[in-house]
Amino acid sequence: MAKTKSKPMNQGLGAAKVAKKDEFYTQYVDIQKEVEAYLEFDLDAFRGKIVYCNCDDPFESNFFKYFAANFNRLGLKKLISTSYDGSPVAGVQLTLDEYNRTNGKRQKPKAIAIEIEEVKDLNGDGATDIEDVRLFLEQNPHHRTNLAEGGDFRSSECVELLKQADIVVTNPPFSLFREYVALLVRHKKKLLIIGNTNSITYKEIFPLIKANKLWLGCTNFNVGMFFEVPDDWENFHHIDEQTGKKIARVSTSCWYTNIDHGRRHEPLSLMTMADNLRYSKNLKGKSAYDRYDNYDAIEIGFYKDIPSDYDGIMGVPITFINKYNPDQFEIVGTTESNDPDNPFRTRVYTSKECRDAYQKRFGKSGVYDLNASGVVNGVKVFKRVLIRRCCRTVQGKKL
Repeated sequence: MAKTKSKPMNQGLGAAKVAKKDEFYTQYVDIQKEVEAYLEFDLDAFRGKIVYCNCDDPFESNFFKYFAANFNRLGLKKLISTSYDGSPVAGVQLTLDEYNRTNGKRQKPKAIAIEIEEVKDLNGDGATDIEDVRLFLEQNPHHRTNLAEGGDFRSSECVELLKQADIVVTNPPFSLFREYVALLVRHKKKLLIIGNTNSITYKEIFPLIKANKLWLGCTNFNVGMFFEVPDDWENFHHIDEQTGKKIARVSTSCWYTNIDHGRRHEPLSLMTMADNLRYSKNLKGKSAYDRYDNYDAIEIGFYKDIPSDYDGIMGVPITFINKYNPDQFEIVGTTESNDPDNPFRTRVYTSKECRDAYQKRFGKSGVYDLNASGVVNGVKVFKRVLIRRCCRTVQGKKL
């Protein structure tokens, strides 16, 4: 992930500068694994498309490396990548000498845009890869453009490049994720990006998921991802034996996209409500599912306990989003305070009720914000997504 940076936008980027995950760079293998999953569903998913990596340092970004190395196999029409002023890693690995050095010393890099429309075997080794791209750019310097506005993805220069693109693929700054997604949605772009798992419930993001305009990608959900970090990074997981780079793990990272893929249409195999109550370890001994005190819905603690024969509203864990099949279920809301107009909310607690609930639960004075989530028997539960079946189904197939 490359941070964005430009003087006119320093206020918004101040947060990005201190956000640790804004210095994390995606590993090649994770990009490869995710993109290949879309090709399994549709071999032509990227064919004839212009791919834009707008938070990436050309040559240092593994996003650029992957799409450049696989340009012909994917059938790309064009690849665009933009860096930003002062990138901490630009020019460290694969270099363009005149871009990086003056009198033998590495200079502070300036923002550039690289655009390639073909990749040929220029070195004659019988293959096309990133080395051929480097040679191409040395021979065709006009395909590199200096960016006067610093390379920020919100700058007019980068937005003009965005307008050309069909698909945007990158790891944007986590601290600017809301703004980043809003920009892509405004310009109606296909996207495949990495974000924080908690972004699912953001008031700017969840409505897109609910409206089936954004969903999770194919890989890495709920297991975390490993990222390359700068050499001066102190808190890291391990050092890669092949590259010598420091690697850090971020447990709350996942892919977001609006490109269709096969896993999204795999139905959950579910038991009936009666069978769940009879066999599930999570529900064993109960005679019924718990209902919320403040929502017209039943509480589902684990997505595997979703009953196949219940037509009402159900509150399910956030992790359900990774299993969400829009042909099987409909997302109708959340049990969150940022979803205040939810039609399934049946009760709004007073300040006194919240204070009394805190005293009852913890034995001391305080405020138990019961309006911030679903409540079962006076106790708040974790964040929940409210869903219902699309229609009567058998093993996820509509009847």
